[in-house]
Amino acid sequence: MSFNDKLRLELEKKLDIEILQVIPLSGGCISNAYKIDTKSGQNFFLKINDNVPPDMFSAEAHGLNELLNAGAIRVPVPEIYSQNYIVTEFIESGKKSSKFFEDFGKKFALLHQYKGNSFGFYEDNYIGSNPQKNIADQNESKSWKEFYLNKRLLFQFTLCKNNGYLTQELNKVFRQLENKIDDIFSGAEESPSLLHGDLWSGNYITDEVGHACIIDPAVYYGHREADLAMTKLFGGYAEEFYKSYQEIYPLKEGWEYRENIYKLYHVLNHLNLFGRGYYQQVVSLIKYYL
Repeated sequence: MSFNDKLRLELEKKLDIEILQVIPLSGGCISNAYKIDTKSGQNFFLKINDNVPPDMFSAEAHGLNELLNAGAIRVPVPEIYSQNYIVTEFIESGKKSSKFFEDFGKKFALLHQYKGNSFGFYEDNYIGSNPQKNIADQNESKSWKEFYLNKRLLFQFTLCKNNGYLTQELNKVFRQLENKIDDIFSGAEESPSLLHGDLWSGNYITDEVGHACIIDPAVYYGHREADLAMTKLFGGYAEEFYKSYQEIYPLKEGWEYRENIYKLYHVLNHLNLFGRGYYQQVVSLIKYYL
């Protein structure tokens, strides 16, 4: 879906604005994105797509609002959404401040100190364009090990099977991994933290004053190590980020050992989204624990 006159009139009415120009933006891998300039000088960000599930943009808005509730780090304020689009405030891009990653790490640690009563979230949402299951049963909501195994790893494993990526090798090593889950998570117990859920380097931007702003969340309440492991999967974070995080909210012993179990979820998701190029990485991450 692209911007058109019908959508212009709809947005002007719902937002009570007069649109001066709509500027296409690059960088989105799923949806089309635009900057909306208005007569009042207030600018908006528009993301539109006709080929997404009907609750994808509502889930994004709810995730942004949950992050806003924490008050720890900047996120774009959602304005309106429909089945086909979401409109948020437009954040002007700036140059990273001299202490960008140090400040980012501290704020991310503060975000993780925002706690929930149980693991999961009040609704399911999306990780990329794949569903992310957050609604937990009674056992999963109180046990991170059970939640992560069932709602993250086993869900993606089933998708692998449905998508034709399950080999005899993958089935064998995954079943062996299941038997080691208790050992892997032993001693890691913590209360549920609010997570961004998908914080690779493409999901933060630099705002007009040089500070970090996180975008495109896949929020839920979980173990904070899962968020941090995702930041290491594709790089893009300086060492100062992790050092300042640890100063504010030190990780429990053994976090390095657990990193690969959290990377596994996202690499399985990439296998399901983008194909067999991620297969060997999936197997390698599993074999790390075998």
